[in-house]
Amino acid sequence: MISALILTYNEEQDLPGCLDSLSWCDDIHVLDSNSTDATRDIAAARGAHVTTRAFDNYAAQRNAGMQLPFKYPWVFVLDADERPTPALSAEMPRAIAAVPHLVSAFRLRRRDFLWGTWLKHAQLSPFYIRLLRVGKVNYTRDVNEVAEVDGVTMSLDSPLDHLAFSKGINHWIDKHNKYATAEALLLIDGAATQHASLRQALLGSDFHARRVAQKAIFYKLPLRPLIKWYYMMFVRGAILDGRAGITYATLQSFYEFLIDIKRREILRRRAGLPL
Repeated sequence: MISALILTYNEEQDLPGCLDSLSWCDDIHVLDSNSTDATRDIAAARGAHVTTRAFDNYAAQRNAGMQLPFKYPWVFVLDADERPTPALSAEMPRAIAAVPHLVSAFRLRRRDFLWGTWLKHAQLSPFYIRLLRVGKVNYTRDVNEVAEVDGVTMSLDSPLDHLAFSKGINHWIDKHNKYATAEALLLIDGAATQHASLRQALLGSDFHARRVAQKAIFYKLPLRPLIKWYYMMFVRGAILDGRAGITYATLQSFYEFLIDIKRREILRRRAGLPL
């Protein structure tokens, strides 16, 4: 009843576990960004349909993935370091069998882990749109992409587990260093703040649209790294997640700091000022 789409790049470490968690699915597609390790061989050996596409940006890659020839009208989208829990694997087919045609997507809760600890309080955005009706979604935003759904979005109860640090802190930092450059460019051209509507952020009827507006407003604030650290630690309660929560809050604040200094550096470079 449900196809699966996994986007990969050099995922030979995490892909086997991801495929194991999808043992119930008989139509798994892997869209690979020209991996240089054994990712594609692992996927093919496990019976997945493998397609290769050069990576340009995250939204375009996901949109290309949603154009693949799926066997079923619903697609479960995940990354190689994510695992549907048995409860989620059982809930998804029941959910799509019971909904009317006007429902085009399901939002689910993702649980991020660091050092085996669920970042229950530290995680900022636990809700993600991942179960989609084919032809009813379009991704926008080059990094930290946004799913725009044509139709009604409902919610599932069971979680998706995300092993965010499975490749180590160094990999997380490398990845977010690249994200920070892309976010800095979006800030400079105004794309990161174009949806900064206080009304939408507070009163918007759609959860997803509210989150987009809230993030856009956040990018307009001064001292973002300090605000984010304080918010995560004492408003969200990251400190309650122990050492893992404190570490994650600090890493996220460092990420905001990187975005800010990269924005300044790019502007100086464009103005011909010394770096």
